[in-house]
Amino acid sequence: MIEVYFRECRQLRILGLHPGPALIKLLIIDDHPLVTDGIRSMLCDVPYVEIAATARTAKAALFELRERSDIDVILLDIHLPDMDGLRLCELIRAGNKTVKILGLSYVNEAGIVTQMIRKGANGFMIKDMERKELIDAIDQVLDGAVYLSKAANEKILQQLRAHDLPGNKVPVVTRRESEILKLLTKGFTSQEIAGQLYLSVHTVDTHRKNLLQKFNVHNTQGLINAAQEMGLLG
Repeated sequence: MIEVYFRECRQLRILGLHPGPALIKLLIIDDHPLVTDGIRSMLCDVPYVEIAATARTAKAALFELRERSDIDVILLDIHLPDMDGLRLCELIRAGNKTVKILGLSYVNEAGIVTQMIRKGANGFMIKDMERKELIDAIDQVLDGAVYLSKAANEKILQQLRAHDLPGNKVPVVTRRESEILKLLTKGFTSQEIAGQLYLSVHTVDTHRKNLLQKFNVHNTQGLINAAQEMGLLG
């Protein structure tokens, strides 16, 4: 199994032994060159990691994955110009059960983190990660673990604690969900909300679905009514 292979190589590195040529091949999917260059700089002196390919769009990423079968770890931005990263994660996982996927984002929202894991990701990191954290995350997902950055993990725990508070019937709504909720009350469509907030339509729909689940309702009007009753709309 791939996890066993990389675990053995990792033990060699811990013992100070060089396991051979670049063993871990990465694909970075991000439309911001500064992010890609930053990751490249972080990993340039790590002898067992090679950035095998980069892609700035979902289309380019899928092409790379069709062309090469040696990618071990994918660093996937959740906001891409041509497709939501959540959807791309789902597509990649459907076609490849072994590649490890680490979601990347500047946004730290529990709903996005959990959705990413549900779509097949092996972990999630905030883009302000330090070099050591990035290397540890790569090692851990290759060992078969699910990796969440400290910030992402704390955000999920906060949400879980809020839901468990006695008598607390008001769902925890993230900043982004609150923005979308208010626009929904004004009658805006997903397409219009996406344009206003500079998001993809798929991302807006994902937030809408999360809101429906949180408020335990089945449609947008029910969502608006519940939010009004709870005093969340001002």
